[in-house]
Amino acid sequence: MTDSTTRDAAQQDQSFLTIEGLWKAFGNFVALKDISLEIQQGEFICFLGPSGCGKTTLLRAIAGLDIQSRGSVAQDGKDISSLPPAERDFGIVFQSYALFPNLTIEKNIAFGLENIGMPKDAIAARVAELLELVGLPEQGKKYPAQLSGGQQQRIALARAIASKPGLLLLDEPLSALDAKVRVSLRHEIKELQRKLGVTTIMVTHDQEEGLAMGDRIVVMNHGVVEQIGTPTEIYRDPESLFVADFIGEMNQVKASSTGNDGVMIGKTSFKCIAHNFPSGTAVIAAIRPEDIIPHGEGARSPGAIDVVETPENMIDVEIVDMEFLGSFWRAELSGAQSDGLTLVVNFSVNAIRRMELGVGKKLSIEIPLDRLKVFPLDNAT
Repeated sequence: MTDSTTRDAAQQDQSFLTIEGLWKAFGNFVALKDISLEIQQGEFICFLGPSGCGKTTLLRAIAGLDIQSRGSVAQDGKDISSLPPAERDFGIVFQSYALFPNLTIEKNIAFGLENIGMPKDAIAARVAELLELVGLPEQGKKYPAQLSGGQQQRIALARAIASKPGLLLLDEPLSALDAKVRVSLRHEIKELQRKLGVTTIMVTHDQEEGLAMGDRIVVMNHGVVEQIGTPTEIYRDPESLFVADFIGEMNQVKASSTGNDGVMIGKTSFKCIAHNFPSGTAVIAAIRPEDIIPHGEGARSPGAIDVVETPENMIDVEIVDMEFLGSFWRAELSGAQSDGLTLVVNFSVNAIRRMELGVGKKLSIEIPLDRLKVFPLDNAT
């Protein structure tokens, strides 16, 4: 391997943004506690968590808008921990758009380029390129008030990337928009990010938004990082009950350990994902509504292959309530044999039709052992 090849490989392995041991305190209140994180070149990272968890504070520390109390931030191999915002290489988009109301759209986009002394003809060409990129080539002469919220946020995005920053920061950019516009614009932002290859960090409290947009998600709570992973990892394999509860729906049932691969719920034993809780330990057993499998006549799609093995973790239940949610039905099930165990289950529209399910219907369900997770009782949410 040549020296240049070795250097190229090392550069690919090196994180574009590295945060080490970062703390931030406001007086006696500690907003961030020992945050360490590595972000690769071209990644789309979502900081996800409830209001007050510290995600915006972390974004502001990266931007230099709120300098950390301790710890370091390095970007592209350069320590930027003490640099003011003007000397950091980033573009930022806020929830409120923050466009200048007295300037035309062209002037809003050109503002930062003029400040760095770019020639006028180059600015005009760059502005035209960006308006085309965000799908608003005919809007340059208008003022912000003449555009819709979604259009204004596109312009704010164009302004943020005008100088081709190495890092793009998005602070809840879609939260002020209505639901349909949010869904449309999140796809546009993701496609634009992929096209440009710019390393991007977005703050959001919307779980669906984070799952749909992020290459990786940083789940935060009370100033600490609960889990870092891909959307699939965060959703399918939560490492804490907080993550399991915050991301999507999750059944949570008090139980006791019966060994490293089992729990007792009421008077019924269940097999589960391996855990380290000694027998008799009070725990929380958790499973997502869509992971529970109905059994009985009509449960399988026509033509499905019959399974010979008898499933484990089978219980008899009764449907006590149902709610139609468009693409599926959410049902509340009661299992008398497990001391009044109540579960929420998602049934497909087809399963409802084939099995003729309704309130009062009795059926058997399977709680797959490879989807039943166990968490400490003291972490219950």
